[in-house]
Amino acid sequence: MTKTNFFKAILLILMVGYFAPHAQACTNVLVSRGASADGSVMISYLADAGGFMDPLYYYPGGEYEPGDSIDIICWHYGHLLGRIPQVEKTYRVIGNMNEHQVAIGETTFTGRSELHTPNGFIDYGAMMYIGLQRSKTAREAIEVMTGLVEAHGYNSTGESFSIADKNEAWIMEFIGKSEHGEGGVWVAARVPDGYIAAHANQARIRKIDWEDTDNWMWSDDLVDFAREMGWFEGDKEDFNFVEAYNPLTCESLLLCEGRVWSVFNNAAPSQNFPADYWRCVRDAEPYPLFIKPDQKVTVQDMIGFVRDHFHDTPFYTAEGFSAGPYNNPYRWRPIYFELDDQKYAWPRTISQPQTGFSFISQSRNWLPDPIGGIFWYGVDDTYSNAYMPLYVGMQRAPVSLTTGNIIDFDWDSAFWVFNLVANYAYGMYSFIIEDIKEVQFEVENRSHTMTKAVDVAAKALYETNPEMMYEYLTDFSVNNAEYTVQRWRELGYHIFSKYNDRYVRTEDKLRPWPQGIDYPEEFKRSAVEDRPNYYDVRWRKPGEPIK
Repeated sequence: MTKTNFFKAILLILMVGYFAPHAQACTNVLVSRGASADGSVMISYLADAGGFMDPLYYYPGGEYEPGDSIDIICWHYGHLLGRIPQVEKTYRVIGNMNEHQVAIGETTFTGRSELHTPNGFIDYGAMMYIGLQRSKTAREAIEVMTGLVEAHGYNSTGESFSIADKNEAWIMEFIGKSEHGEGGVWVAARVPDGYIAAHANQARIRKIDWEDTDNWMWSDDLVDFAREMGWFEGDKEDFNFVEAYNPLTCESLLLCEGRVWSVFNNAAPSQNFPADYWRCVRDAEPYPLFIKPDQKVTVQDMIGFVRDHFHDTPFYTAEGFSAGPYNNPYRWRPIYFELDDQKYAWPRTISQPQTGFSFISQSRNWLPDPIGGIFWYGVDDTYSNAYMPLYVGMQRAPVSLTTGNIIDFDWDSAFWVFNLVANYAYGMYSFIIEDIKEVQFEVENRSHTMTKAVDVAAKALYETNPEMMYEYLTDFSVNNAEYTVQRWRELGYHIFSKYNDRYVRTEDKLRPWPQGIDYPEEFKRSAVEDRPNYYDVRWRKPGEPIK
């Protein structure tokens, strides 16, 4: 059997019970220029959904004739929603970042059920990707995105967007009006310089500074529509977006605000944000929309934020009975269950096994756009992936990142390479994750080191030979990404041989025989207590129970 067919067979075994109904658990972190270590504006986005895959989006940009149109394809299900006029000129897009260093991410908060029915055909995917195709700044992206819905109606539920350029980061809350009106209502706030923000499937904007039109934007009928629907009474100054359009529940606190707390707890431990709010303690103080981090945030810090399992807190998910014998931090779907008429939910950490792709965008205003924008891209589970830097000046995409689908395993697809390694690790997590982290550190450290040199060389080419600069950025981005994916294939071969049949081979020798992985003492004790008289090795008396 070839290596490819062997791994296909293993994948089929691992897939049993893996794919779950569609459920989102996306998380975004936003970092202003003044809060980052090098003056970058950064946002992160984890596209999380069970059974979800979306190859790297690459759009070359172009110029169009009057009368040209663009198809609006449903991002979730792939069917045609409608068709709208195309603009004269569009910009190149790599993933969720364009050639002008504009980046957009989202988390779905769903919101009021009365507003779920579509009143048009612009879904949140179209808002993001057409916004990237047509915008040079974050503010312009907000205008384009909201303008699309105003002109053509909305086809999704409530969304929180992260929108960044090389100078600013904005958070925008948006929800449609369903059959109660045309378009949607929205509010957007700029992240203050020196501050960070986060959102994770729960709207977070509460009070609005109506006097500060430089740092706040909103739809004209934001408050009036809430009044018409009976969701707000009182003075405009007392309006609260969360209460009006996405009222809190215990579920949204536990599963959404817990991830915001995770980011804030890691970024600003000195501020001692209590867990009470996300743990559903009544009347607990909500977390602020923006916080100032204890230290300036690096790209590596951002990667750390999105790899969190509530580490170093009482809520760490790789401990306790539910983590199994090998400290697996994940809980398989469905997330809710009931026992004895009590509702329960497994914890939902930032890092999730069902991440389709994720990114950290880095927008840098001191460099020319083709060099200043780096799209750090990864596929699958953030804790066991590797982030690959893609410069927005690149003019073609890595084949392995744009290949594959969710149905057919493809050893040439980065998505399946990373999924295969991660899925095998879940069964022996405490052992295999250490092998993964070793290679993860190797390839990411290589990328971080090389981008420093690439910045310098590309800047020199920009000033002397711009055409060669684009070629250079493309070659580096593509070759480094393919190198990373190949290292992950090699990692897969390594862990399959090292842990074959749940033994651990510690030396690359045919002899001696490898050692079994064993079980932790607590697990063995629980097993013995669960089946008394079954595992004990001793002579038994006649008539003594033998089960």
